[in-house]
Amino acid sequence: MTTLLVIFHILICLALVLIVLLQSGKGADMGATFGGGSSQTLFGSTGASTFLTKSTTVVAIAFMLTSLGLAYISTTRNSSSIMHGVKTPIEQKADSASADKVGTAADAAKAPVENGTNQSR
Repeated sequence: MTTLLVIFHILICLALVLIVLLQSGKGADMGATFGGGSSQTLFGSTGASTFLTKSTTVVAIAFMLTSLGLAYISTTRNSSSIMHGVKTPIEQKADSASADKVGTAADAAKAPVENGTNQSR
């Protein structure tokens, strides 16, 4: 279900981009070419409601619905893991006597060498 919705969402995105790019600009009518102040006076102040304008509205609504659907699915999905049912390992505390014997690399670097000088500078 999620995969189908994602594929549908991508197709809607591509369609929305193509529809917007196919539309002409606001002042690209014939009246604007000859210096007309308002290029859409023939159709009134709002202009003609063309097929591309209506299809942009429909595709934009479909885009918003699929976006909301994908957001809802991602928040309500059961989180499954390959580690489900595997017990966590028990942590064992280090014995203080064994920790003193082992030391660290920093302690080894501070220790003097045989001739009495420390080689780590």
